[in-house]
Amino acid sequence: MEKLNVEVLSVSTDSVYSHKIWNETELSKMVGHDIPFPMVSDQGGKIGRLYEVYDEDAGVNIRGRFLIDPEGIIQAQEVLSPPVGRNPHELARQIKAFQHHKETGEVMPSGWEPGGVTLKPSADLPGNVWKVWTPPKE
Repeated sequence: MEKLNVEVLSVSTDSVYSHKIWNETELSKMVGHDIPFPMVSDQGGKIGRLYEVYDEDAGVNIRGRFLIDPEGIIQAQEVLSPPVGRNPHELARQIKAFQHHKETGEVMPSGWEPGGVTLKPSADLPGNVWKVWTPPKE
């Protein structure tokens, strides 16, 4: 994520010792290197409760991803139950979209990919989007 100029951190209710063991015995073997960002231990779920992802019954944080802008405002969030894995490519796409918007004021239509058509908000845009953009085919 360094290429995108963002800070990443991971938060779980596991202890720092569990994080260390997981990194050494699992992650580093799967991806070929140590986790490239800080892992925060949230034993007791204080942080998870603030972001409304703490499961009181299970005593764990549910998988949540939050894009927080430099002003501290949550711009996007995704909460997934354990059976569904996250998509780092989608995360990078969303970061690029928010960064592009911040730089240009343009907005990204449905299905936007980096380098794709963007829209310039104006009074003339409603009713004319079809002239500059067509939905992606599924």
